[in-house]
Amino acid sequence: MTQQESTSALSRPLLAAVGLAVVLAIGVAGLGLWLGTGNQSEDVPGRTGPLALVSIDAPAAASPECASLVEKLPVGLPSGKDMLSRRELASPAPPATVAWGDAKHDPVVLRCGLPRPSELSATSQLRVISDVQWLELPGSDSSTWVIVDRGVYVALTVPADAGTGPLQDVSTTVRDLLAKQPVKTTA
Repeated sequence: MTQQESTSALSRPLLAAVGLAVVLAIGVAGLGLWLGTGNQSEDVPGRTGPLALVSIDAPAAASPECASLVEKLPVGLPSGKDMLSRRELASPAPPATVAWGDAKHDPVVLRCGLPRPSELSATSQLRVISDVQWLELPGSDSSTWVIVDRGVYVALTVPADAGTGPLQDVSTTVRDLLAKQPVKTTA
């Protein structure tokens, strides 16, 4: 047996095994997609159905400003390239609270009527969006942004991957609806 004959004799079974593995992998992937198991990330528990939120201290949640804001907020908010629709809240829902989200995205949550954030000081770095001043309270997977220049404090919790769309749309609504006031850096 020559060197060439032994190499090709070894290569044929090896090529057949590799080819069979590739065909089998493609078949399993195709079957998974056909059965609908290829998009399990869309069905993450807690991303569908009513959203359960804990109540937090919101002394001005029953204010006319919060009632007006909740009524006028957009029905959809941009999140990256997608649009999030309003999400139903589980009972008992916290007052003056709205959420947006879907099966693919963590929710964006707005709460109105909160107390002045203790992090707000004369040296706080504020971001101005559409003439509304926000204080960022960063978290690990999301940030909570608090509006600090209106008659009520409004917090918007935004997942890290949502981009700035939610802040921009809520800022426009707040700017057009709630009167601007000086930022109170002391209690």
